[in-house]
Amino acid sequence: MWSEYDAGLVESELIAMRDLGMTITRSFMYWPDFMPTPHSLDTQALANFRHFLDLHENLGMGTIPTFLVGHMSGENWDPEWRQGRSLFGDVWFVARQAWYVREATAAFADHPAVRGWLLTNEVPIYADWKTRGVGTVNHEEVTSWAQILIDAIRAGGGRQPVSVGDGAWGVEVLGADSGFRVRELAPLVDFHGPHVYRMENDPVRQHLGAAFICELLDIEGRPVVMEEFGVSSDYVSGDNAAHYYRQVLHNTFLAGARGWLAWNNTDYDALFERAPYSHHPFEMHFGLTDAGGAAKPQALEMKQFADLMHRLGVEHLTRPDTDVALVIPAYLESLFPFTQPEDAASVFEVSRQAYVASREADLPIGVAREADGLPDDCALYLLPSAKQLTAPSWKRLHERVADGAIVYASVFHGEHGVQRGPWWPNLDQTFGVVKQSRYGLVEPVDEKTVTLRFVQAFGQIAEGEQLTFPVAGTPNSRAFLPVVAASADVVAVDGAGRPALLRNRVGRGEFVLCTYPLEHFAARTPDVNPEPTWRLYAALATEAGVTVHVRSDDPRVLVDRVDHADGRHFAWFVSQASQPLVIAPRYEGELRDLSGDVIEEIALDAFGVVVVEHVPVAR
Repeated sequence: MWSEYDAGLVESELIAMRDLGMTITRSFMYWPDFMPTPHSLDTQALANFRHFLDLHENLGMGTIPTFLVGHMSGENWDPEWRQGRSLFGDVWFVARQAWYVREATAAFADHPAVRGWLLTNEVPIYADWKTRGVGTVNHEEVTSWAQILIDAIRAGGGRQPVSVGDGAWGVEVLGADSGFRVRELAPLVDFHGPHVYRMENDPVRQHLGAAFICELLDIEGRPVVMEEFGVSSDYVSGDNAAHYYRQVLHNTFLAGARGWLAWNNTDYDALFERAPYSHHPFEMHFGLTDAGGAAKPQALEMKQFADLMHRLGVEHLTRPDTDVALVIPAYLESLFPFTQPEDAASVFEVSRQAYVASREADLPIGVAREADGLPDDCALYLLPSAKQLTAPSWKRLHERVADGAIVYASVFHGEHGVQRGPWWPNLDQTFGVVKQSRYGLVEPVDEKTVTLRFVQAFGQIAEGEQLTFPVAGTPNSRAFLPVVAASADVVAVDGAGRPALLRNRVGRGEFVLCTYPLEHFAARTPDVNPEPTWRLYAALATEAGVTVHVRSDDPRVLVDRVDHADGRHFAWFVSQASQPLVIAPRYEGELRDLSGDVIEEIALDAFGVVVVEHVPVAR
């Protein structure tokens, strides 16, 4: 782009983006072009970039320059003078990077089009493309390297927000240590920037996948910008691309994201003979516009979303406080001695499935990381298929239950055979049961489904009602915990009449035990959602006295509420159905469309989104 700069073409592409509601770009300073030798910057590349910035300013747009590229679209590009030096550990090479970043920042720091800075693009892949950096990069070196380069931005006069551009692929998110630890980098950066391109086997998990990652990035109070997401038109139809964009945009907003940068602006058909497009040809067609500049359906979704955000004033919208905590065990991110890597992966999978179920139940869910300490102000704590939680956290949960909270936990033996079983201290006393398990053995679930029959009413679930759940997993995890009730009350039994859901009242609250890993079963089942765990979660919320302001009885419609600084409340209805729906939601007060007309029903297109104002009952 910079060595063959076409100002007219660039301007036309920027105009197309602006007209589609996109006012911020990420721009890549292709490293070999900008720094041809260790001690020089290319003056023509710098001049072309300044013209690029001027075009942004003239169009009322801004950009986020990215320095070390590095990597893009299935190809790594080294400056030829790198000669195999360590990106993070070679003192001379890090010094040359810092010089480049400082000098490039100084050249453009005062330009009004610069709205932020990124050090890199997906640098974990650039650091070690064969392993994506997992297990091969020293986290102390990475954090020191980031500190040096961010200091170089500040030394060059850059006062705009800064982040790393690593995709937020840290152990705190995915359970695998790439060396780029979110907690270590968080004090250095001004925002987290996830890159999300997940391959899934369930549409609802796909639609909520990026949202769950945004929830996990509630670390150090840094805002979340969806720094990269998108689809190649070679993978999906236009309609399905639009559905995906719509779902990602709205669901990540509801999960706390406050900025969105889609990959990427236009298709690259003319570059079919050049790497990376010659060997990764699908990468040519991630564009929001095609090679002729025509808007694709997903581009129209970006515009509609941008228009809505401007109309409502996204800068004035906040998530309401919640008293429902989805507990994320510290085993996702803490590298405890003599634990297995499969345990961290399981935490991510079951927690995400529990997040899906809680959204289907329309619960105002919040993620509570055990590593940060459990919150002391929640009415309901969910521990879905939790094999491991630390002993101090169990003590804290006992205190919360004594004070009136409900703690729900479902048994999970883990997916591997090492120290198989729930690592729960004093399980019998905590849950008011006597376990009947045998050492070194599990009680397998051989059926394809498990049915829970409620022997007493529980929340909205009537006595005698039955819920049927899928069964899946490994020979280790496809198991239940046999118990008999002691002080606990049996709420539901399985098909053989064995206790499956029990409640044990302790102090003013209660522990609720499920003897089956329902969330793990669902997480390992394709095309499963919605499955009945949402009914259980809704009942738990009712038992805990959780207020749900607006909800739907149809789990295919996810409902959430957002507060405006001026006192208004807006309700989001996000459909997961592949056909149009009309629902009659439950609420107190009134619902009004954005024109102010009172409505009682919500009509949704396939995978559609409707936003209305909720006017509560005056108190």
